[in-house]
Amino acid sequence: MTAVSFERVANGIKVRARLSPRGDDDRLEGIAALANGRACVRARVAAVPEAGKANGALAALIAAAAGVPKSRVSVAAGAKDPVKTLLVEGDPAVLLSRLRTYLKGVT
Repeated sequence: MTAVSFERVANGIKVRARLSPRGDDDRLEGIAALANGRACVRARVAAVPEAGKANGALAALIAAAAGVPKSRVSVAAGAKDPVKTLLVEGDPAVLLSRLRTYLKGVT
C-alpha cells in the first residue's frame, strides 16, 4: 500500500483526498497516486458537485472512517477541485490509527 501523507496539525490531521462525484454509492476506494506522485485517499460519492453536496458526502465518509462526528471534518482546501484537503479535528495519533486501519481494509 502506498503511504498516504497525512499532515498532523495542532487540532487534528489533514487528509488529502481525490473525489469523484456522481458515483453509484458513497465509498472510500483506497489509495491513489496523483500525477505529481503524491498519495491520496480515493473516494466516490453519489452526490453531485453542486452547493457543497459532494464535499459534504466526502466529509461524512472521512468522519465515519476516523470515528468522529461529521461536524469535526471540514474541507480545508480545494472545495471546487477534485483533489481536496480535509481537516479532521481530534487527537492526531488516534485519528491516524483509525484511518490507516480503515484504509488497510479497503485497499
